[in-house]
Amino acid sequence: MQITETKKKSFLSGLTGQILIAMVLGAILGIILHNSISPEAAQSFSNKIKMLATIFIRLVQMIISPLVFTTLVVGIAKLGDIKAVGRIGGKALGWFFTASFISLLIGLFYVNILEPGVGLKLAHVDIATASEVTAKTKSISFENFVEHIVPKSIIEAMATNEILQIVIFSIFFGLAAASLGSTVKPVINALDKTSHIVLKMVNYVMNFAPIGVFGAIAGVFAVRDFQELAITYFKFFGSFLIGISTLWVVLIVVGYVFLKGRMTELLRRIIGPLVIAFGTTSSEAVFPKLTEELEDFGVKNRIVSFMLPLGYSFNLDGSMMYMTFASIFIAQAYGVHLDLGTQMVMLLVLMLTSKGIAGVPRASLVVVAATCGMFDIPVEGIALILPIDHFCDMFRSATNVLGNALATSVVGQWEDDKESEIASEI
Repeated sequence: MQITETKKKSFLSGLTGQILIAMVLGAILGIILHNSISPEAAQSFSNKIKMLATIFIRLVQMIISPLVFTTLVVGIAKLGDIKAVGRIGGKALGWFFTASFISLLIGLFYVNILEPGVGLKLAHVDIATASEVTAKTKSISFENFVEHIVPKSIIEAMATNEILQIVIFSIFFGLAAASLGSTVKPVINALDKTSHIVLKMVNYVMNFAPIGVFGAIAGVFAVRDFQELAITYFKFFGSFLIGISTLWVVLIVVGYVFLKGRMTELLRRIIGPLVIAFGTTSSEAVFPKLTEELEDFGVKNRIVSFMLPLGYSFNLDGSMMYMTFASIFIAQAYGVHLDLGTQMVMLLVLMLTSKGIAGVPRASLVVVAATCGMFDIPVEGIALILPIDHFCDMFRSATNVLGNALATSVVGQWEDDKESEIASEI
């Protein structure tokens, strides 16, 4: 009896337990208010309570730029040469593109098998709600993609948290530092100490996570009739959950193949980041905490600092799966037939257009809207999925975190094996 009470107390006092409790309380409060006050009052409450989530996410965002820069520069400097950077980068990109392809394929498979958009009634769709997203589709182009990769100012990139641009600058900075050898060791040591200070800040910021999650969940449930959404979007959301669950199974199985028994420990360590990402619909919100957990898991700092920033731009497995699923869903709803060849072309287009847009608000929806436009699918169809998108985003964000944690851990193990092999040959 005593043991049970101790475990219960430990769970409630832990961050993950507090976040789960905050999610439940937020949902209860939101549902009560939705059913007891006017829609205008509910919207006003939602706008105010969501500020708690905004504050938490902003606290995290203020950490991301210095954390990415310091850890990545130190990591590359410790790697010591371009060959090592190229080797790890090659493995990373190989993993990212393979994972993206599989994720897109899963979405394509289930949307064709389950056909959630067939027979959907469009009479009550508010097309005007899609204007915010469709207005951003002009930003999805090859020219914009190139501009998005290369920073014109590192200060601007840090100010706007453009992770991919910070990564590019940090790689050049780190390689230059490595080439200068011991003469710049004081600079690298200073950056190393700075990264530890920033990681200490992570612990302070994460204390606000339950409050942020509470605000996010309460705000959504206050303005959304969950029962009505469940009835209207049962087939779409149910099909999506089947697809995302399949992706989780694939990722976890792959994890056990490469990490074996250590995969269980990895899952245990990332429960907290997964729950935060789920509650806030922001994988960015857990970047600092995920960095810390992966290092505690045993992945070397130089690998984590190299892999995670890249992963946040190139390895968004949950978002990938959703993009093909949502695009074909809209086509089905409007009766637009796409043969298998066209769908495969769409998949390849999504492989490219989705990279490096993590910093775009509602990035998945923007890419879906742009893709629909390319294939003559009514772009305003994005309004079909807007009412349920927040709930889909919860699962997408958590899946993105799982995918990046797995990729970083596996590449880290590959590098450990490589170093052991080199050491045994000497």
